[in-house]
Amino acid sequence: MKTVLITGAARGIGRECALLFAKSGYAVAINYNSSENQAKELERLIGPPSVAIKADVSDEAQVRAMFERARAHFGKGFDVIINNAGISLYGLFTDIPLSDFKRLLDVNVCGPVLCCKYGLPYMIERKLGCIINISSVWGICGASCEVHYSVSKAAIIGLTKALAKEVGPSNVTVNCIAPGVIDTDMLSCFSKEEINALKEQTPLGRIGKPEDVAHLALYLASDSARFITGQVISPNGGFVI
Repeated sequence: MKTVLITGAARGIGRECALLFAKSGYAVAINYNSSENQAKELERLIGPPSVAIKADVSDEAQVRAMFERARAHFGKGFDVIINNAGISLYGLFTDIPLSDFKRLLDVNVCGPVLCCKYGLPYMIERKLGCIINISSVWGICGASCEVHYSVSKAAIIGLTKALAKEVGPSNVTVNCIAPGVIDTDMLSCFSKEEINALKEQTPLGRIGKPEDVAHLALYLASDSARFITGQVISPNGGFVI
């Protein structure tokens, strides 16, 4: 049975990925940090051998322990890693404290870097594996009042492209999904009017759903996508073309 680690899997895009991958025959490691109740509920819903594992992905010791526990549980490393965990930061550029920006980078950039660091040895040893990094459309084009968040998501695109070149000879693919506006908790800081305005700016006329991203992730993890690496794919309904 193939295994997948999904960070930030308790809610939103991560949860939909966990459900879809489990339905497709994967054993899922459901990473969470603060959303314990949601993660445990998802673990029960999916059933064994999937498992919920608490870890702050910005903390190297916790990431290392997460991979060790998962390997002990599954008896192997991960075939697929989806770096989905992330936090947002909204406000005027000059109003954001440096400490908030550093925390954002710790989670949104250092988290994926650490998960790649501890997940890659197994993939390289087997000469097979798939890493999917979740960025954002703002990492492509930037967003006013989300400058710091845009910086962190642009970094994920750079990580994807560079790492794909480095591990390609080991037959490991690294790709990036940069979603547009998706109906998750990250929209909670927007008013109904602002969300409607975003819908109007989207040619398909709607906000994206977490499952729109999950289905793309499943495809990138499939054998049909083995010749795709280093790419940034943006499911955004035409918001950015």
